[in-house]
Amino acid sequence: MKNFDLSLYLVTNRDKLTDEEFFKTVEESLKGGVSLVQLREKTAPVREVIEIAKKLKELCHSYNVPLLVDDRVDIALAADLDGVHLGNEDMDVADARRILGTDKIVGSTAKNLDWAIAEEKKGADYLGVGAIFETKTHVKTTRTSVETLKEINDNIKIPTVAIGGLNYDNIDILKNSGTFGVSVVRAIMDSANPFEDSKKLKEKIVYVLDLQ
Repeated sequence: MKNFDLSLYLVTNRDKLTDEEFFKTVEESLKGGVSLVQLREKTAPVREVIEIAKKLKELCHSYNVPLLVDDRVDIALAADLDGVHLGNEDMDVADARRILGTDKIVGSTAKNLDWAIAEEKKGADYLGVGAIFETKTHVKTTRTSVETLKEINDNIKIPTVAIGGLNYDNIDILKNSGTFGVSVVRAIMDSANPFEDSKKLKEKIVYVLDLQ
């Protein structure tokens, strides 16, 4: 499933959810328009993450949506996922590409133009650029301006997805930035109605980023 759509990119978070609630939230978001899912598990045991990944892959594929895993090339292999997203402290993109091959998706993170160009040369399929706003997730964030995001998009050939603190109320800032999508965590995972909120968010993303 190498073809992928970054428009509404969901990064998962199970902190406040039972397993049943977690899978229900993801499924409702898929119905609402989520186009790519990244499984993020920072503390759970590897065996548990692999089992979750296998179940989540089946769910995502039933909606023709790829599933990536954050950080862990070994889990991507063990669960035969569609790929991996790598941060600057994770495995090097070139090493991940060599291990996973050309058919899997390898995403990376970039915060400035030099970094973005380097990751593209190593074989990244897309870049997560941010944080556009401060986040409340597990990762430490350093702000990246929309001007830098635009500069990156003007100088690389692979697509980007904007990351960091983005939600329905603030994504207008991305207009004319050249990015191909918006990555969210809490805007969906904390939602009381993930279907409706995903649907509204997807419609606004398509409009703001002119993805028609």
